[in-house]
Amino acid sequence: MQESIPNIYSFTVKKVNGDDVPLSAYQDKVVLIVNTASGCGLTPQLSQLQHLKDEINDPDFEILGFPTNDFGKQEPLNGSEITTFCEINHGVKFPVFDKIVSRGERAHPLYQFLSDKKQNSKLSAKPRWNFHKYLVNKKGELVDFYYPFTKPLNAKIKKKIQSLLHENA
Repeated sequence: MQESIPNIYSFTVKKVNGDDVPLSAYQDKVVLIVNTASGCGLTPQLSQLQHLKDEINDPDFEILGFPTNDFGKQEPLNGSEITTFCEINHGVKFPVFDKIVSRGERAHPLYQFLSDKKQNSKLSAKPRWNFHKYLVNKKGELVDFYYPFTKPLNAKIKKKIQSLLHENA
């Protein structure tokens, strides 16, 4: 009997309006999970993330944004203010969820899973700053991560996403 590999599908996250979204809604999709902040020097990556989504243009690829105030208190906005900021200033159309904690003891369970090899059975990679990126395959398994300074349009990221999209196709 094959042991199941831990995946993101058992987690639920909140939309800005408070509605729960089970991550199983993204089953069979390649997902890039990013902790974001509106007041960070890396905030232009929001536009780059949207450009990446548009460039790959595949219904089986999704980007999920999770605003966090963990690093330098660079996310002063709350709720719909965050969504409005992302849409108006960066053209973001991908889902941006409610603000979470991404590190430490109070971290959201999804981020505890993503950053701890004991939980995800793949990598230990705690976010070091805003715009830390986690890449998840179509089975919901963590496969890679990228540091904040790695721009979303980096060839390494695009190549890995394309590879995962064509896996078992």
